[in-house]
Amino acid sequence: MKKLLAILLCLCMVLSLAACAGKSTTTETPAADETPAATETPAADEAPAADDASADAADTAASAIPTVVEGKLTVATSPDFAPYEFYAIDENGDPQLAGFDPALAQYIADYLGLELEIIPMDFDGVLAELANGTVDLGMAGLSPDPERADAMDFSDIYYLGGQSFVCLQANADKFPDLAATNDASLSIGAQTGSIQVGLAEENSPDADIVLLTKVTDIIAELISGKLDGAYIETAVAESYAKNYPELCVALDVPYDVAGSAIGVSKGNSELLAGVNEAIAAALADGSMDNFVAEANELASGSVYEGLLDNYEG
Repeated sequence: MKKLLAILLCLCMVLSLAACAGKSTTTETPAADETPAATETPAADEAPAADDASADAADTAASAIPTVVEGKLTVATSPDFAPYEFYAIDENGDPQLAGFDPALAQYIADYLGLELEIIPMDFDGVLAELANGTVDLGMAGLSPDPERADAMDFSDIYYLGGQSFVCLQANADKFPDLAATNDASLSIGAQTGSIQVGLAEENSPDADIVLLTKVTDIIAELISGKLDGAYIETAVAESYAKNYPELCVALDVPYDVAGSAIGVSKGNSELLAGVNEAIAAALADGSMDNFVAEANELASGSVYEGLLDNYEG
């Protein structure tokens, strides 16, 4: 009897161990929907992760570009230079910064993944801020004059313009050619710090050359008769002539460096490369043409040119 009980006890122990072993195997084997392949392979609706990767890459590229303020593109401009930059007056009588330079500035900032800040100032202030390295870019219809190369770097040309001599329609016959502007009895205007100063000195050296801070001041002096003529960038001159029919874009002025470029903080090669890429993209996709067309349309309407400190509405 004891032998029988011992045998039964041994059988119970064997069965118990077998059951434990079976239970352990079951818990360690994953179910079909828990296979490693199933948990590691993203579902189809998670594919936009590639977009996240692109965004991360853009953020990384932007962070690699040194700017005055991290993550921000600081741009100096002189809003008295329609259609490059000016204030368009909206239906409520409020001035809104407009022009193809601000539009291109926004395009560049978006392209580089940076926040845009535009700071309006006088033209000579744009040059000074760039020279001091307190702004990233200067966008004010700048000509890539070699004499400015010590103070800033220049982007590729983004707009092909020209230079003109402007006078009143009533006096147009007095200026059949540039030689006629070189007369000691004449007062000829140009904007302070601009390449037009050099053009005036080159073509009208005997005239009384009057330097004024704003193009608007030059136009006012022309209309009032205090100036006999002025040297002004062609697109700007044509814009003013549309709004002031008494003005005449009388003469084309030869200039070795055709077109406008962006002034870039000296030595910032990463930013310069990024700006040139953005300009190439804007020219290739037609955006620049649209910016120019929209700026010209706005410039033919109600505008204010100059700093808002003097705007009375």
